[in-house]
Amino acid sequence: MGASAVRLANLNGRLATLGYRVEDLGNVPAAQPESNPIGPSNARYLPQITDTCARLALAVEKALHEKQFPLVLGGDHSIAAGTVGGAAAHFRRTGRKIGLIWIDAHSDMNTPETSPSGNVHGMPLACCVGMGPAELTHIGGHAPMLDPGNVALVGVRSVDELERRNIQKAGLRVFTMRNIDEQGMRSVMSEAIAVASKGTDVFHVSLDMDAVDPREAPGVGTPVPGGLTYREAHLAMEMICDSGKMRSMDVVEVNPVIDDANRTASLAVELVMSALGKRIL
Repeated sequence: MGASAVRLANLNGRLATLGYRVEDLGNVPAAQPESNPIGPSNARYLPQITDTCARLALAVEKALHEKQFPLVLGGDHSIAAGTVGGAAAHFRRTGRKIGLIWIDAHSDMNTPETSPSGNVHGMPLACCVGMGPAELTHIGGHAPMLDPGNVALVGVRSVDELERRNIQKAGLRVFTMRNIDEQGMRSVMSEAIAVASKGTDVFHVSLDMDAVDPREAPGVGTPVPGGLTYREAHLAMEMICDSGKMRSMDVVEVNPVIDDANRTASLAVELVMSALGKRIL
């Protein structure tokens, strides 16, 4: 329902006002949890999630091959294994490297061995850097999908105890909310863009709406107080746009069931607009 809520907030029409020709490819088929077995308790619904992510990776790779900009809507953050896998595969085949800016309240660096819940949406970044379930780490045909040294994680304020070890082992550059408080968003984003750009040709942006404070984005699956302000979130997107290096994007964790009058989906549209070129003047 997350993707539908963002469409309802007029994403396609708003993007058209920026001069984009929007082609909506519809939803990637996804199995419904209530009609499928949970599967392994430490990686719930892993076969079904893998199937959806594999389909998504092919769609992203095809869009990039056709010189389009893939904008993927979710849904929970597990889809990013498919988005990043497809983008990385395309650029690898064309002899280029890709970086990643991951904006999220959570680090999503759990594995089946460390996850307290077994929910795969807490594992996608680990999968991107080659540390998750093999079914997901190899989407796109190569593991790791990208160099962990080119990953910047921004807005983190909720990390599981064992997950910390995975972050340290991978060597990711993490900017917590304390970093943002102390340095300011402009400084943090300058560093994050530099990390994702070092030795790469382009980067992917994965925006989890729970990175934004719940007062601004209440309709997310796992809200955490103390997140990005409205203007901090927009500044991050504006600076990403200014860099000229973003070639694909996903926006996830919009949950209209717990939203307030589609506020979170509407904010998601506004942030996408800033990332894709909307300016105040």
